[in-house]
Amino acid sequence: MFVDEVKVSLIAGNGGSGCVSFRRAKYEPMGGPNGGDGGNGGNIILKCDDNINHLGAFSYKSQWKAENGEPGRGRDQYGKKGKDCILKVPPGSIIQDIETGKKITELVKSQQEVVLLKGGKGGLGNIHYKSSINQSPRQSTPGTEGQKREFKIVLKTIADIGLVGFPNAGKSSLTRLLTKAHPKAAAYPFTTLHPHVGVIEFDKNYERLLIADIPGLIEGAHLDKGLGHKFLRHIERCRVLLFIIDMSGSDGREPLEDYQQLYNELLLYNKELVKKPKMIAVNKMDLSESVENLKNFKNEINHPINEISCLSNDGLNELKEKIYSFVKAETAE
Repeated sequence: MFVDEVKVSLIAGNGGSGCVSFRRAKYEPMGGPNGGDGGNGGNIILKCDDNINHLGAFSYKSQWKAENGEPGRGRDQYGKKGKDCILKVPPGSIIQDIETGKKITELVKSQQEVVLLKGGKGGLGNIHYKSSINQSPRQSTPGTEGQKREFKIVLKTIADIGLVGFPNAGKSSLTRLLTKAHPKAAAYPFTTLHPHVGVIEFDKNYERLLIADIPGLIEGAHLDKGLGHKFLRHIERCRVLLFIIDMSGSDGREPLEDYQQLYNELLLYNKELVKKPKMIAVNKMDLSESVENLKNFKNEINHPINEISCLSNDGLNELKEKIYSFVKAETAE
């Protein structure tokens, strides 16, 4: 199950209490204080792990707690610090405060860590209270409580290429052909219900690029129709957008109108999206009607167009090479 938004309750560990203790030895009848400090409570730490691609671990367990610090002991023994609670999240995770909706932090790089909540401090043992006028102090302090708070974690998929297109345009089929990912593909709309991230491998220097199959948009997606905002937010973190257009005009659709609607949905949701570098691939070019529709499409769209067919595999090798060159050129700028 793909999960891209969760609410969690996080509790850092409490500090251990300080100890009141005195030396008791046969030849030390007036032994002084030897109560140690309590250990600090464990922290709540978020760690970015690129081996994870969704937030499913938090959907089954919504409350996480770090370990409390141990109390101090006699013989000058300090309590052990509580273990930190390290929560692994995928790249692109945004942490928001539930009450205010304010963004607290975001993790985008592998192995990036952030201390989200700090554990409580350990209390002081009575060894700290000895003085010339207080030889047998019986004072100590309790440990402080760890921080606790509720958060929302929202995932925005990070990929080099994000596929944008209407349902049944061929995004899932293209992802299956270019990568080892296996999104569901069928001859009906909305077979993809959540983003799939696959890896395109290139022989050149053994390089790899991530490609995200974003579920099909519909008209009005910017108004959150269908699963609009859940889909659109995953496009925000993609470096390059690859528009997939069904050039056959199946189901009475008009390829040129499809492209214009897709562009408009991105613009209305977030104008920054249309500023991203983009490529266009027209699919189903094995059909005769696609050849006719392409003539009109080229007359109206002043942008390089890649002709492909996911059924016959025509143009896929050329598209793969152009994707590599295009992404590398954008990265170098």
